[in-house]
Formats: sequence, C-alpha cells, structure tokens
Amino acid sequence: MSAFISRYALFISIATSISIYLLSIFFNWTLEISALISAVCILIFALVLEVFIPYKNEWKINTGDLKNDLTSAVVLLGIAEPLIKLAATTVVIFAYSSLNLEAKAGILSNAQVHLGLEIVLVTLLIEFGLYWSHRLHHMLAPLWQLHAMHHSSKRLYAINNFRFHPLNYGLNFSAGMLPAMLLGFSPEALFAYIAISQPVLMLQHANIDLKSGSLNYIFSTNELHRWHHSSAESEANSNYGTSIVLWDQVFGTYRATTDRDNAPKHLGLFSSSRGYPENGNYFEQLIVPFKRGCC
Repeated sequence: MSAFISRYALFISIATSISIYLLSIFFNWTLEISALISAVCILIFALVLEVFIPYKNEWKINTGDLKNDLTSAVVLLGIAEPLIKLAATTVVIFAYSSLNLEAKAGILSNAQVHLGLEIVLVTLLIEFGLYWSHRLHHMLAPLWQLHAMHHSSKRLYAINNFRFHPLNYGLNFSAGMLPAMLLGFSPEALFAYIAISQPVLMLQHANIDLKSGSLNYIFSTNELHRWHHSSAESEANSNYGTSIVLWDQVFGTYRATTDRDNAPKHLGLFSSSRGYPENGNYFEQLIVPFKRGCC
C-alpha cells in the first residue's frame, strides 16, 4: 500500500483538486471556497503521509523552525495575501477604467478564447512570470535577502511551504498572477490554474518518500524541489518552476533526480549568506532586507 501511495500520491492529489474544481463549475459553487477546501484536504493528506512514509525520519523532528513557519503562514495567509489581492484588484480596475474596458471584460474575454485554451495560456503565462521572479531572487542580492527566509530551513516538511517573506510573496504575485488578471483571463481559467498548481505546492516541501516517475518531467515535485533547497549554490540554482518545470527545461535550469543522485547532502543557506540569521526568529528574518551590510 505504501508503495502505491508513494507512486501515485501526486496524481491522486491533482485529480482530487481538479475534480473539486469541475464540481464547482458544474454546480456553480463559489470557486474561492472550493479552492480553500481543496488546499486544506491536500495539506492534511500531506501531513498524514509524512507520518507514515517519510523521506527522512530526522526531518520529522522540530528543530525550532515550526514556530517560524507557523508565524509566516499566519502573516501570509491572514495579512499579506488579502492585502496583495486587494491591491491587485485595485490596479486592474484602475487599468480597465483608464482603457475604458468593463471590469469583468478584459482583453481575452473580449476575444472569446475557449476555456481550454485559456487554461493552457494562463498556466504558461503565470509560470513564466513566477519562474523569472524566482530566478531573479537568486541572482540579485537585494532580492536574495528576501528569499533567504525561505531557504533558511535545514529540513523540508509540508508546513515550510508557507515560509516566505511577505515582500517576496508580493513580488511573485505581481510577476505571475497580476499580468494574467490585467490581460483579462476569466476567473474560471485562473482557478483552473490554481486547481492544477495547488496540489503540487502542498506536496512540494513535504517530507514524503514520493516516487513520481514521469510526472517529474512535468511538475515541480518534492523530488525535484529538494535540489533547489541544497546549501550548494550549483545545485540550488535549478528547478525554479513553481508548479511545472517547463520553463526550467526551456532555459536550461532543470535538474533531474536519479536513483544514484536523488537528493543534496545538505539543505539550507549558501556559504555566501553567512550574515543571515538563519537560526533567528521570524521577525529577525523579516527585517533583514532593511538592515545594511547583511548577507
């Protein structure tokens, strides 16, 4: 049974999320609530699997980082995300007003693009923006000071998926979701993207011994994402894709996992980030970008 779950957990999660999305469309349920229900169900699924089929038993031990991750989750989901979405909606309304477009009839809506094609286009667009936002956070020192919070954990488990500096989170949203909103992709297309990407994200940091097989060439699985959290820059500067790895393959940053070479030896910050308070509390890490001479 564990072998079956290990092999098909990601597939099951994506299928469940898409099923909930389709039911929402068919029965005219609120898409936001359906997305939330899907996320909670898959996160619980991940937490259960971490108990029964962990990738590493030592990653199950709380080293003091759980408090930081939970604090970050509260700040992101309870404060940052609502404010970012409000700001983005305001920007879209202002832009549409300036162009004399109706608030719910953007450029693509007026072109009457088929929903299936819309979903493909919006996925490629959002992932393209997120890929380059993520990559630039590794390339540019001021952005790395934001992103280092996410890399400061020395273990991977489901909850540290939510460890992000709010400014890092906001820049990602601006690079990924905001352009799609400005172009007028329909809510159905945007939530279809969420239905596809959310299961991947909920499992991406999970301490689960998944064997996703050919899905590793499509999605940013936890097998691939472990490389991205390596403390060696040459290994970590890869697999930037948020939920799919197409743009990693296009731009040459895809790093596969093999039976011989399936994970980095150490996780955490690079040696070049010695000044970063990796063992500090959430608020110490929060103010790092505003301090001179750090990292």
